[in-house]
Amino acid sequence: MTLERLSTDILILGSGGAGLFAALHAHKAAPDLDITLATKGLLGKCGCTRMVQGGYNVALNPGDSIERHFMDTIEGGKWLPNQELAWTLVTQAVVRVRELENEVGCFFDRNPDGTLHGKAFAGQTFDRTVHKGDLTGIEIINRLMEQVWKRPGVRKLEEHRALALIPARDGVSVSGVLMIDVRTGGLRFVQAKAVLMATGGGPTMYRYHTPSGDKSMDGLAMALRAGLPLRDMEMVQFHPTGLLAGPDTRMTGTVLEEGLRGSGGYLLDGAGRRFMADYDPKLERATRDVVSRSIYAEMKAGRTTPNGGVYIQMSHLGPKQVAKQFKGMVDRCRDCGFDLAGGLVEVVPTAHYFMGGVECRVDTSTEWPGLFVAGEDASGMHGANRLGGNGVANSTVFGGIAGDTMPGWIAAHPGERTPDEAVLAAEIARAEHPFGKPAGNVHALRERLMDLMWEEVGVVRGAAGIARGLDGLDAIEAELLETGVADGNRAFNLTWHDWLNLRSLVETSRVIALAALRRENSRGAHFRSDFPEPGDLDTSTYTVARQGAGGLAITDEPVQFTIVRPGQSLLDVREAAE
Repeated sequence: MTLERLSTDILILGSGGAGLFAALHAHKAAPDLDITLATKGLLGKCGCTRMVQGGYNVALNPGDSIERHFMDTIEGGKWLPNQELAWTLVTQAVVRVRELENEVGCFFDRNPDGTLHGKAFAGQTFDRTVHKGDLTGIEIINRLMEQVWKRPGVRKLEEHRALALIPARDGVSVSGVLMIDVRTGGLRFVQAKAVLMATGGGPTMYRYHTPSGDKSMDGLAMALRAGLPLRDMEMVQFHPTGLLAGPDTRMTGTVLEEGLRGSGGYLLDGAGRRFMADYDPKLERATRDVVSRSIYAEMKAGRTTPNGGVYIQMSHLGPKQVAKQFKGMVDRCRDCGFDLAGGLVEVVPTAHYFMGGVECRVDTSTEWPGLFVAGEDASGMHGANRLGGNGVANSTVFGGIAGDTMPGWIAAHPGERTPDEAVLAAEIARAEHPFGKPAGNVHALRERLMDLMWEEVGVVRGAAGIARGLDGLDAIEAELLETGVADGNRAFNLTWHDWLNLRSLVETSRVIALAALRRENSRGAHFRSDFPEPGDLDTSTYTVARQGAGGLAITDEPVQFTIVRPGQSLLDVREAAE
């Protein structure tokens, strides 16, 4: 097949909060640059930011502070975050939320005195989660999308799937990205002076998951093959309350946001007993990892609902108030036959967010000159556990930083970098691999993967289970590589894309499993049944995964306590900030 070649100054992969903010900031910083935004789906209609229900963490109230937000982030991340990244997140969130309102045009809910309303989210010492009802992501993405469409200087490549990061001939910088035009099935190489990877995460390798099924960790799979270092890959966040609507609907796994528990919702076992007091004094407002493990323990003990989960109850708060405050979720549950406002809804822990990702600096630059990363593709901001409300803040903060940074980087490093044609040819052959094999059942293989990762490398892990998981991944990958796709019309060939999705998921699942095996303690989202203690906080390390000529290696790096150390207080953070 003929390879089409395009060129641009800045190439942005992804149209979530990070990608759209980067496009707007880059266009503002350098309107003469050619900016191309490529997205796997339709602009403004895909990605995880649009699915955000809860809100946006920002310290605006006089009773709150950025130092307090910072400490909540560090303690919630179990002392594993990169503190410079976390500090940038909490300080710039204040700037970005004002930008969202005053320049982008977002409307958030307000208090009677006109200040932004902050609702309660778990793991935080202040109610700082700014929101638009329980449909915050739709508000943010719709307004960002309008702003991007208003700028004809931003080229849009919709329904373009990124396949590979292509290095330059020097082998140490990025030249561009190989893509598939989903609408035609044709291959395109987009050469760029700077590339932002903001494809999002999407841990859909688990039986229960919140992202849409086309989210398949493509960005991290590309980074892995490129030899870039991936940090904290064992850290998969399970949201405690995914809708459990039964085995025959894709609504199962859909998140019921944290504001339900923050506002006073109860979790009940199958017999109707409120059980969180057995696990944590913060009850339902404990952090996501604690609540997820508590629900998982109830499930393992057999104290479950008809579909195998637990119940969430909101009726004691008043059905009318619940229906008003959480309209989106009440409507969604009603569509599935549940009465969230007045009855009981079955829920289950559901894979929601990926704290792991590409290592980056505060300016979003990476080890590869010219390659930048933001949003869920990046790592270090959250450590072992992301606070609810820090996700969309992370995407918009660092997406904007990337957009500010890339034009200056291009000015300081002019000229295009010629692609390594051998790598480009190898990646094309890799993408076309299934057309040379007899057709098989890709769907059945993905079902096997979801069950395997849920059972063996899920909410609770142990060495024996991880070993079984790794063996199972090898078997699935071997069968996938012998499973083909009918080589007919490649336009909208969804079976081909299902095959590519599964290969990305298998590759990233293996890194998750190996990093989980490497970490012999329990921190945040990572819980080892055979190593349940957190280990010494003062000597904390994070995992780094890298694919090299000798295979995949997992190493440990010491956490740098650049602002605050374990045992220090909020006062120490303030003094360091001054």
